[in-house]
Amino acid sequence: MNIHGIKAIYKFEMARWFRTIMQSIASPVISTSLYFIVFGAAIGSRMEQIDGISYGAYIVPGLVMLSVLTESISNASFGIYMPKWAGTIYEVLSAPVSPLEIVVGYVGAAATKSVILGVIILCTARLFVDYTILHPFWMVGFLILTALTFCLFGFIIGVWADGWEKLQIVPVMIVTPLTFLGGSFYSIHMLPPFWQKLTLINPVVYLVSGFRWSFYGVSDVHVGISFGMTLGFLLLCLVAIMLIFRTGYRLKR
Repeated sequence: MNIHGIKAIYKFEMARWFRTIMQSIASPVISTSLYFIVFGAAIGSRMEQIDGISYGAYIVPGLVMLSVLTESISNASFGIYMPKWAGTIYEVLSAPVSPLEIVVGYVGAAATKSVILGVIILCTARLFVDYTILHPFWMVGFLILTALTFCLFGFIIGVWADGWEKLQIVPVMIVTPLTFLGGSFYSIHMLPPFWQKLTLINPVVYLVSGFRWSFYGVSDVHVGISFGMTLGFLLLCLVAIMLIFRTGYRLKR
């Protein structure tokens, strides 16, 4: 394992992130704060509790997941697309670093950014609502696992994209709507039976449900199923990345 190669990629990506701190941290934190003001304070004060939890506190895990998912995809996809666009990807591919080390460097940096952002949003949420974390170990585990999984997914999008506009298609047109429809702001048990079953097709439901369970001990889906679905998606992304490097898809040609 070329530790120096991994560190070089990791430190370069983290340095680029800190140079755009306003866009990387301030923008998502401000957006999430507005959600807390509108949904948590304005609307939440007029709503009944959900599963014995105040509405403002209930949406905290969902809002954290919303930010972590979108930022994970954005950070990882931009990180690998930028050297493709600039042509420096060939220097990385010709360097004495393996595909595994390249992925660890880029995805590790992107996941670190997402986890830091998630922690900042959790701290920001404390300014608006009171919430508890019944299972802190599981909360950290779900946060890291989700960040890693969607950073791998973002890496795949960055390799697939052949233009700047394509970097935004999946996050904006697919991931964000799935997050809003995945129980971030409500329990799927509030839906009619048909829509409850249809919602289970949405993979984000399992992420939000498992993460919410780590806070309050309540979930729409059993926590074991949530963990298994997240781990399965991570493995699927790893297989896809392995095929990308094996075939050189949009990297070597």
